[in-house]
Amino acid sequence: MVETYLGIDIGTSAVKAVLIGADRAILAEAETPLWTSQPRPFWMEQDAIDWWLAVETVTGMIARAAPESWRTVAGIGLSGQMHGAVMLDRDDQPLRPVMLWNDGRAEREAAELQSNHPDLAEVLGVPAMPGFTAPKLLWSARHEPDIFAATDVVLSPKDYVRLRLTGTRASEMSDAAGTWLFDQAARGWSRAAADAIGLPFDKLPLLTEGSDVSGLLRFSVAERWGLRPDVIVAGGAGDCPAGGVGIGAIDEGDTFLSLGTSAQLFRASRQYRPRPERMVHAFCHALPGRWFQMAAMLNGASAFAWVAGILGRDIRTLSMDVESRYSGPSDLLFLPYLTGERTPYNDPYAKGVFFGLTSHTTSEAMAQAVMEGVAFIFADAKDAMAVADTSFDGIGIIGGGSRSVLWARIIAAVLDRPLIRFAGGEKGPAFGAAALARMAKTGEPPEAVAITPPITGVVEPEPRLVDAYRPRVEAFRRLYAALKPEFGRL
Repeated sequence: MVETYLGIDIGTSAVKAVLIGADRAILAEAETPLWTSQPRPFWMEQDAIDWWLAVETVTGMIARAAPESWRTVAGIGLSGQMHGAVMLDRDDQPLRPVMLWNDGRAEREAAELQSNHPDLAEVLGVPAMPGFTAPKLLWSARHEPDIFAATDVVLSPKDYVRLRLTGTRASEMSDAAGTWLFDQAARGWSRAAADAIGLPFDKLPLLTEGSDVSGLLRFSVAERWGLRPDVIVAGGAGDCPAGGVGIGAIDEGDTFLSLGTSAQLFRASRQYRPRPERMVHAFCHALPGRWFQMAAMLNGASAFAWVAGILGRDIRTLSMDVESRYSGPSDLLFLPYLTGERTPYNDPYAKGVFFGLTSHTTSEAMAQAVMEGVAFIFADAKDAMAVADTSFDGIGIIGGGSRSVLWARIIAAVLDRPLIRFAGGEKGPAFGAAALARMAKTGEPPEAVAITPPITGVVEPEPRLVDAYRPRVEAFRRLYAALKPEFGRL
């Protein structure tokens, strides 16, 4: 019997699943959307139960699409959005909606943690920022003391799904790395960080490596899904490191950018190399003895989805119309900071801005400016990581935004680096989660499973566009610098 492996990604805009075979071929895939609520300015929340309902939906879709392969599932891997604070009571019930990675309410708490505990940034991999789990827990302790006191365990989003799958309260290194509660070099929870927010140490879950077995699928779930009773659930990974596993970015210097709801520039390492002074994240990878450096930006392909919605246009059609009209840089500038920003500014108050609108501005011009604004934040990311002694040659590109050849052309020109496009690159995190499930089940070494998928193309930087975009990047930076004081006043 040929065994298959299921990868489930708990994203921000959707839950995705892929079923892969022994040859890494995708046998079936599915996704279903998620909704985010914003009850107050700077608040971004989702209900944990919605993730589980979405998991039930996508697994049902996979089972119907490939029934024979579904019955041979031997392992499940999980990936998911990082930094969410899932606060559960002693009966494993959510006590409140989950504060997400792009929730900015804990700005004061993050600043206080950084001021009172400046040495922790070197240990925890990055300065305290509002979107991380620890500042949000401190906010809860101050504003919702009854909820904080009733919290029996704190999990990350994908680890809530693991709990529903296995009954195990557990996390793994790469997702725990993003909580601001984790000692990156020691690969374990930091008692000093927990003490800094008044969180009892026993409220943190067990830890495992991403490629290890974290538990077995509950009999009731296996029976309902029509699966074997011995299906394992791997440790898994946060979404970005899972994407790295999916495209084989696991060794020193392997680099890619992710253009999903948010955006990241990622470089794998065999050593822990913190550079907190540049807001570069230095976190554990999903595999033992490996780390990564990452510039994390809060606004990626979601900015294009936003402008399409504002314009009342279909995303795919709008993207094609922009590409058909493209001849070079737009006359507009767009600051894409719709939900604040992390690298390199750590500015939760930053806002989105169109600059240069006239009575002749078209919807296509606005959409192109959004693409360019997101490309420009990758220029900031590259510079931040270059200061952190990180250099780049070819860069892989994954995430939903990687489908757009034009966007890749713009980013390649802005970075002046070739971008490598992969088969299935938009499915990176779910695919990486499935690969981790296979490692956990078979014991194969990472080098045998986390390999580079087929390359579908290389987008080379075009000299004409490199020269044309260079002054636009500088104008983009000047615009942010000029408006930064006004963002804070607003």
